[in-house]
Amino acid sequence: MTDIAVAEQTTKLIGPGRLVLVVGPSGAGKDTLINAARSLGADDTAIVFARRTVTREASAAEDNLQVTPDDFSRLEAAGDFALSWRAHGHAYGLPRGLDDDIRAGRTVVANVSRMVIDPARSAYANVVVVLITAPAEVLAARIAVRARASDGSITDRVGRNVAAHPDVTISNVGDPIAHAQDLLEIIRHGRPQP
Repeated sequence: MTDIAVAEQTTKLIGPGRLVLVVGPSGAGKDTLINAARSLGADDTAIVFARRTVTREASAAEDNLQVTPDDFSRLEAAGDFALSWRAHGHAYGLPRGLDDDIRAGRTVVANVSRMVIDPARSAYANVVVVLITAPAEVLAARIAVRARASDGSITDRVGRNVAAHPDVTISNVGDPIAHAQDLLEIIRHGRPQP
């Protein structure tokens, strides 16, 4: 079961900046593409990559702030998260500060659960959902190589099907740098460039 929380919002949607939500199944390479896009766009001060707070051990591939479940609950109760959710036995949160970046006209990029898409669209004026995906056999192989205990059953992770209703889909097979360049174009322009 996944629980989602969106901090209380006024009736006005938060803008004018853009919130780019990167979603996709385990093993799709979301963090790989996000990290590569961050490097490619390092000189662009209009782009902010949100750092998630997570109740899972941090890894080299993810730029997350690790907290205990009790600390997460305290932060959530204090209103420190713009969006928060629970999935796969862990809690995830995006910092409240991203609202200020969006109000200032910046583009904020975040790796999130597909379950927060609708709440985010209800809170922010300009949301772009990017689905990163790959064939099932590729996902399974990547999860197996990653060998993260918190991933659980590979079959369950690959077999999950949650509707994302993306604005853009990137099939992450082949050259990850090319796909990261595609992601960066979407981040900068809200859509791929011709």
